[in-house]
Amino acid sequence: MSRLPRIRSSSPDRNESGPSLATRVTLKRKATIDEEQEGDDQPRKLPAIGASRPNRTLQPSRTAINLAASTGKAPSPNLPKPLTKPRAPALTRSTTTRGTSAPPVGAAGRVAAKPTSARGTTGRTVSGPLAGGRSSDDKRFNELQSQLTSIENARAADAARLAADMEAERDKVAELQANHLALSRELATAKSQEINQRRELVHASDEIENLKKKHAREIMDLEMDVKKRDREIREVSEDLRMCRSDLERERETVSTLKSTISHQSTSQLTLTTQNQAMQAQSTALQSQIDVYARTVSELTLKLESAQKEVDDLKKEAMESETVRRKLHNMVQELKGNIRVFCRVRPVLPSDYPCGSPSSPSGGVAAEDLQANMAFPDRRDHKEIVLASSSESATGQQRNEVYNFGFDRVFEPESTQAEVFEEVSMLAQSCTDGYNVCIFAYGQTGSGKSFTMEGGLSEASAGMIPRAVEQVFRVAEEMKSKGWEYKMEGQFLEIYNETINDLLGTSEFDKKKHEIKHDPKTGSTRVTDVNIIPLHSASQVRSLLSLAQSRRSVAATLMNERSSRSHSVFTLRISGVNIGMGGTGGTGEKCEGSLNLVDLAGSERLNVSFASGAPVEKERVKETQSINKSLSALGDVIAALGEKGEGANGKHIPYRNSKLTYLLQNSLSGNSKTLMVLNLSPLAAHMNESLTSLRFATKVNNTTIGTAKKRTS
Repeated sequence: MSRLPRIRSSSPDRNESGPSLATRVTLKRKATIDEEQEGDDQPRKLPAIGASRPNRTLQPSRTAINLAASTGKAPSPNLPKPLTKPRAPALTRSTTTRGTSAPPVGAAGRVAAKPTSARGTTGRTVSGPLAGGRSSDDKRFNELQSQLTSIENARAADAARLAADMEAERDKVAELQANHLALSRELATAKSQEINQRRELVHASDEIENLKKKHAREIMDLEMDVKKRDREIREVSEDLRMCRSDLERERETVSTLKSTISHQSTSQLTLTTQNQAMQAQSTALQSQIDVYARTVSELTLKLESAQKEVDDLKKEAMESETVRRKLHNMVQELKGNIRVFCRVRPVLPSDYPCGSPSSPSGGVAAEDLQANMAFPDRRDHKEIVLASSSESATGQQRNEVYNFGFDRVFEPESTQAEVFEEVSMLAQSCTDGYNVCIFAYGQTGSGKSFTMEGGLSEASAGMIPRAVEQVFRVAEEMKSKGWEYKMEGQFLEIYNETINDLLGTSEFDKKKHEIKHDPKTGSTRVTDVNIIPLHSASQVRSLLSLAQSRRSVAATLMNERSSRSHSVFTLRISGVNIGMGGTGGTGEKCEGSLNLVDLAGSERLNVSFASGAPVEKERVKETQSINKSLSALGDVIAALGEKGEGANGKHIPYRNSKLTYLLQNSLSGNSKTLMVLNLSPLAAHMNESLTSLRFATKVNNTTIGTAKKRTS
């Protein structure tokens, strides 16, 4: 911003005493000429064309608006209204003078002040510095006015030129937009044509491909016809060749037959003579044959009679054995006892300390490893005898013999099929509406899991898959009698007093499972477990494989795959008589269940784990939990035995363990219960075998009552 210098004037006649009337005209005055601020005179900066939003109309500069307002001309209709009313620049600015009698400010353009004294009326011209200053100011003002006018004219010219440029640019923009719109339409038309051409090309390609396929099929059909014709020609040629060969052979045969006929004619006479002699011999031999035939007929009648007698005796023996078994089962059911089977496993290659007995490094015979076990009852197989020799305190040899009797004893050579043959009758009872429980008991490594679950082959299948197959087979056979069955299964394990669902989809210990007993129906349920509908035995085998892979096992010194938990497989069966062949059924319903339990083996820490070696806390906890649950099972059996002897008010501690609480209905008389005792044949396990046998004897003598059939 530029500013004009201030013009000050003072009278040279001013004295110290103050101003007088004659010298008032010459008193000092201040006159200040200010220009408008430079920012008001400068034109507004316009944005570059295309830099701002293209659709917004360009605004004219403030100079053009102010110029139009100051000149009185009407602004262009395309220009916006001025933001503010323009103001003419102030030529002078009044200030307060230092004198006491300064004249008032006059109209614009007045330069000289009116005289206030008498001397001013004489027409005397004011001279001195004040007059020279006013002349200089007028000149300066005129120059500034001319400069301002030129600036305003230049600004007006610039504004007009800018408006013309803007109009030209707008025309260009409109033209470009029109061109752009035309190009967009042409591009859309070209794209549409291209799409149509591509569609026609794809259609033509499909037609060509179809024609190629049709042509290929026709060629293939023609080739097949040609091959067929060639094959027929070859067959006809071969038939013709064979016919010619047969014709030649027949001609040779005819010639041979002719020669043979001539030779036979010669021999016929000789044979006729010989025939007469043979007929005489035949008559003699026929008489002998008749005698022999009568003898053979008599012997055959005697043999048939003897064979029939043997068959009758065998059939009678088999029927007697069947009746004996049924009567025995009936007696056991009437007594209400838990039936006990005993099975001794064979010696395995892993039992040898240095390898198998067939290897040179074996070093230990099988007789040295095996305990002294005998099976004197070769007919009924119900007895097992153990003998041991030890040195007494006096140094004498002491021999002890232990006799045990059970419902059935299986020797080491017994197969899985033989064991199940005895179990099958009991397992089949679940289809009649009974609750059946079969559990395997024994020390670790005695073969419980093999007995219950079995191996991979068909011959080594265990009690669980065989029992399930039998139940499905019986259910299929009962359809002919109007019965329809539905089956569902669940598989649990009790690990460290915690119930885990082996068929569940989530991780273990995520859900809390509770055991619920229904005293009215005698059924047992476990909450929050997966109950799978079963439709075939193969489905059960796949579920067993899944459960085996999820079951808790670990290696010990006595067993490479020792079960660290009790597993319980439950098969629930519900049947209804709906009739068949259009005949309505009786509507009778029955509900049964089959519980197959594989108990973990009893262990001793000093035997199952190496002495001196650190034992994992988890293994110790597992062993303690297993022994605690088996001890609770023994307490329940003992309490049941005392109750059967007359102590009716005896408390049965089922709740001391999850195992005994889960098997409460199986041990309290609502179920047909069978315990399979598994024994190790090794002499090193003699003490554990005796303990298991004593416990099994106690179980066999326990009365739990007669099982009840659940029908409605």
